[in-house]
Amino acid sequence: MFPPAFEQFDILSVIDILLVAYIIYRLTLFIKGTRAVQLLKGFGVLIIASYLSEALNLTTLSWILKQAWTALIVALPIVFQPELRRTLEQLGRGKLFRASVPIMGEEDRSQLIGEVVRAIGILTKNKIGALLIFERQTGVNDVIETGTKIDGKVSAEFLVNIFIPNTPLHDGAVVIQGDRVAAAGCYLPLTDNPDVSKEMGTRHRAGIGITEQSDAVSVIVSEETGTISVAIDGIITRHLDETTLSARLEELLQPKNSNSRPFWQWRSGR
Repeated sequence: MFPPAFEQFDILSVIDILLVAYIIYRLTLFIKGTRAVQLLKGFGVLIIASYLSEALNLTTLSWILKQAWTALIVALPIVFQPELRRTLEQLGRGKLFRASVPIMGEEDRSQLIGEVVRAIGILTKNKIGALLIFERQTGVNDVIETGTKIDGKVSAEFLVNIFIPNTPLHDGAVVIQGDRVAAAGCYLPLTDNPDVSKEMGTRHRAGIGITEQSDAVSVIVSEETGTISVAIDGIITRHLDETTLSARLEELLQPKNSNSRPFWQWRSGR
């Protein structure tokens, strides 16, 4: 005899559970492409702190956390407004349940870096300003939506053409996802760091700003001097040459776990 709770467990219950699990899985993959992941981690910390304060009978801390939760519930739609809007838009377009983009192989990554470095070499010699953003683990889809979507194969000629002065897309950032130019003419958040040199203009401050809010990599070419810079985690390294830039990109664009493979590949012995 099964317990009473299992007597009503039928095929519809199984389908119900599987559907909910699949939706949660797809939503998890979806928000992985946004900064909402970092916000959810913060909520996780608050949940643990609330549980421990109740378990340990920390009255004052428990009261403060309860007030914080009340404020967060009210602020939740505001905090997640970009993600909620994008979720509803893509759900309407049928994009929410599409497969995620595969990780680039070593050959594709090397080809990408070669094309980027070649483009940067041309831009810096001609003192043409440029700003390239490479998406990594934290997605920058909200930034992509501020520009013109392209979805074009990365090539040196393509990148140089985008940044030619007085062309429609030259004044803004190019966002690269994998080996594709996702968008151009994108607007980025500027850094609020007061220690940033006054010599750096808006392009450099934008390149630093996006790396403070995500794990993206920024490559900046100065319009005045042709200097090449790379920004990561809010820190900018300037006066790079093409060789150093190539080595730096090889290091930064490596997958964090290059040995990981999809589950079905392990099962098939590939």
